[in-house]
Amino acid sequence: MENLPATPMLGGLAPVIDSTTRLLILGSFPGVASLAAGQYYAHPRNQFWPLLGAVLQLPLADLPYPERLQCLLAQGIGLWDVIDSCQRQGSLDSAIRDARANDLARLQRDCPLLRRVCFNGKAAGKFAADFSARGIEALVLPSSSPANAMSSFAQKLEHWRGIIG
Repeated sequence: MENLPATPMLGGLAPVIDSTTRLLILGSFPGVASLAAGQYYAHPRNQFWPLLGAVLQLPLADLPYPERLQCLLAQGIGLWDVIDSCQRQGSLDSAIRDARANDLARLQRDCPLLRRVCFNGKAAGKFAADFSARGIEALVLPSSSPANAMSSFAQKLEHWRGIIG
């Protein structure tokens, strides 16, 4: 039997949070395009920025990435992922192996105003109960990933409007 090379351990992106973060959007783990760019939701077909821009009524998708993050922080919104590192070939959540969770408990210390956590997709949403147990409202949203083609943009947006509800 031929020895296949080991899949390297991949590290995620740093959290985009500060002490004024009231709402946190958690994904599972960055896809290949996001890791390569060092940016959350960098795949051109990912609907994250258009969805969030529509909810906030801001042209987020048209802004340079650093300005997108500034806009979110100014609105009290942070970004991060539930997984810190893992092995994965491709970008599908179903391909994640040997996942190591981020230190989500630190959020209550680093974000004392945090009141709501929204999960971008079911894989991230597996952590919802952890936040609910801490008295933080948790909302699982349909994934913005291009792999989630079962719902239209309009159908996703209907759920994503709950972010600010």
